[in-house]
Formats: sequence, C-alpha cells, structure tokens
Amino acid sequence: IMADCATIETASSHYIPELFGACVSTAIIAVSLFFFDWRMALAALWVLPVSFLIVLSAGKFLRYLSRKQMKLKMACADGIQKCLETVRDLRANDAQENYMVGLEKKIKAVEKHAVAAELGNAVFVSGAQMILKLGIATVALVGGILLSKGSIDLLTFFMFLLLVSRLYDPMQISLQNLAAIISVDVQCERLDEILSHSVQSGSTEMKYDGYDIAFSHVGFSYDSKESVLKDVTFTAKQGEVTALIGPSGGGKTTVSRLASRFWDIDKGTITVGGMDISKIDPETLMSLYSIVFQDVTLFNNTIMENIRIGRSDATDEEVIAAAKLAHCDEFADKLPEGWHTMIGENGSELSGGERQRISIARAFLKDAPIIFLDEATASLDVDNETLIQEALSRLIQDKTVMIIAHRMRTVADADKIVVLKDGVVAEEGAPEELTAKDGVYRHMAKTQLQAAGWKL
Repeated sequence: IMADCATIETASSHYIPELFGACVSTAIIAVSLFFFDWRMALAALWVLPVSFLIVLSAGKFLRYLSRKQMKLKMACADGIQKCLETVRDLRANDAQENYMVGLEKKIKAVEKHAVAAELGNAVFVSGAQMILKLGIATVALVGGILLSKGSIDLLTFFMFLLLVSRLYDPMQISLQNLAAIISVDVQCERLDEILSHSVQSGSTEMKYDGYDIAFSHVGFSYDSKESVLKDVTFTAKQGEVTALIGPSGGGKTTVSRLASRFWDIDKGTITVGGMDISKIDPETLMSLYSIVFQDVTLFNNTIMENIRIGRSDATDEEVIAAAKLAHCDEFADKLPEGWHTMIGENGSELSGGERQRISIARAFLKDAPIIFLDEATASLDVDNETLIQEALSRLIQDKTVMIIAHRMRTVADADKIVVLKDGVVAEEGAPEELTAKDGVYRHMAKTQLQAAGWKL
C-alpha cells in the first residue's frame, strides 16, 4: 500500500503536471505557427499526434508489463517476509539453504523482468521520440521547397528551423511521463480494491432487551468460497456460560467473530437482546463486548497503557485494579519500571502467559455485558490457569459469556455446550446431558481423557 501510494503521489505531483504544462505550452506555440505559414506549421506539427498515438497504442502492453512486475515483486516481498518470520523453524529443520534457493529465484525473476519492462517501455517511448525528430527533417524539406518557389522568405524559413529545434524537447519528456502515467493504472486498480470495498454501517442507537445472543439459521463463507457455517442456530443466554467446542475448522472462532460483527453473515440473523446486529454500527455494537483472543495483540508501550486500551478513560487506579484481577502484578512488580515498563513490539519482552494476562486485564477493565473468551487460558500454566479461571468467574457474573475451548475441563462447568462440526450445530445442551449421549462431545471427552494418561 505504501509503495502504491508513493507511485501515485509521484505521478500526481510530477508526471501529470509536467505533461499538462508541456501540452499547453506546445498547443499555444502550435496555434501561433499557423499565423506565419500553415504549410510550415503542418510540416512541424504532424509528428506530435503520431508520436503520442504510438505511446497510447502501447497502453495495453505497458499495463501488462506493470502487472507482471507487480506480481513478481509481491512474490519476492512475501518470500522475504516469510523468511524473516520463519527463520527459526527453517534453521531447526535444516531447510534454510533450500528456502534461500527458491527466494533467490524470486529475486532474479524481479530483476529479469525489470530489465524486460524497461526495454519494452523504451521500444515505444524511444520510437515515438525518434518520430519527433523527423519533424526537423520535414520542416527543412518543405521549407526548402517553398523557399525555392518564393512562397516564403528566408527569415520565416530560419525562424521555423530554429523553433522546431527546441519545440520537441518538452514533448520528449512528456512521452516518458505519458508512459509512466499509463503504467500507474496498475497501482490505481490495486488501491481501488480497498477503496471500493463495502463499508459496514448501521445505526448508532441501540434498542435491546437484555443481552441474549441468538443465532438463527446463520450461514457464512469467507470471500464467497467454501462455506464455514451452513445452518447454525442456538442461543447464548444472559447469566449463563455457553461453551463452543468441536473439531478444528468447525467454525467456533468464526461464530464469535460474526457475533461481534467483524464480518457480515451471508444468510440468517444474529440478534443481541432481540436487536439485529447487522443494522447496528460496528463500533457502537462493540461497546457491548469484551473479547479475549487466543492470539494476543500488544503494542510497544507500557503495561499500563496496553491494559488501558480496554477503556481509554480509566484512571491509573482502575487499570491497576483490573490488572491485579488478572494477576498481572505477579510479573509487573518484578520489572525494572513496574507498570510503566515498555514491553516491546507486540509484547516481545513478555512470555506468552504474561501477554495473555494483559489481554484478560483489558476485559476486566472494559467490564462489558457480553464476554467472548477464545482459548483465553491456552497460554497459561496449570497454576495460573486456575487463578485466572477464579478471576473470570467473578467477571462473568450476570453476563452473557461465550467460551471457545478445546480442553474439556475448561468447559466442564459451563451451563450450556454447543458442539460445532462441519459448519452446523451437531449437539447442544448441558455437559451432563451430552455426556449421557453417545455423540461428538462424549467422544472428545473420552479421547482427551485417554490422551491425559499417555506416557512415553
């Protein structure tokens, strides 16, 4: 995005103004030439439309070169970024050398096509510039004939020769600018994909009765491809803990994202307290939710400010109180500057469990009526998980709670369990009810119990 914006900015501030200025000044001079002698003017100016037509006719080919160059650059950039992100795994599996061979091929492809693109551009631009130079020859030829016939005087002949020797200089640069502007179409198309994307909207006024979340025949697919959810119907009631479980890829995390209106559903309805969330502004709707993600995102700031994201107007005392509920004080007190310690990019100075506790502290601070916990204790050890679960039990009182988990002991005390499999609700009910059935939940619980007893 940054590179595309820079290219468009260069075109807007340099290529287009220079092209416009050169065309205007040349047009004024061209009109003036006809007042002296229309035959000499035609001899001098016929090359201008021809040269511009050459470049314009190459537009499709220039765009093709630009698109291919962009595709190769993206592949190269992705390869470099992936190398930086996975260098540890590459080294651990002795795969670094093989990966670098593939990456070098991508870099060479960018270099090779860059040369080809420049040559392709030069064929048309240089060819058009050569046509411009023919204008000097035609002026000399036509002027010589007219001079020999006495149709023009010597002064007019030399004036035209002198003028055309300078007339084509700005046009040569303009042809280069025109080719560059044509190539910028690719960047414009790429950014237009973002600008043309549909924007979620809705009312900023919410009217609801309680905080029950109801899914009714909900269907959803990413980018209109394979369906993730096909026909999901269930209700997460206020004052109860509803646990979403099921095999990986069953749609558990997708359900929580849809309930928060991170995406809009393809069919069906989702309501909060009887209010259709698709008609509510997403930012307004989010005031009802506290979410603890499995993958925590932190900022290169202090512990205090990372927690304050939960509620920006919270006082320091309120932030620290929320942090203590999430047991953040256990590691914050040991840091050099305590709560004001910088934790690095995405919390690089902290462990996975410490980062998770900051995320949970945000939820405590926001204290919203609806809570989503997506594997909230997955990064914690057994002792800390127990402490956090005790703290969460205080947080979730009288609220609508949805928990996404894979470990059966995490959801054993849930009021209701919804089992998602293959995009549909395979089972739902209280833990003891599902245990009595010979279904997916019982099979998962039995399998995990067997795994817990496994030994080397």
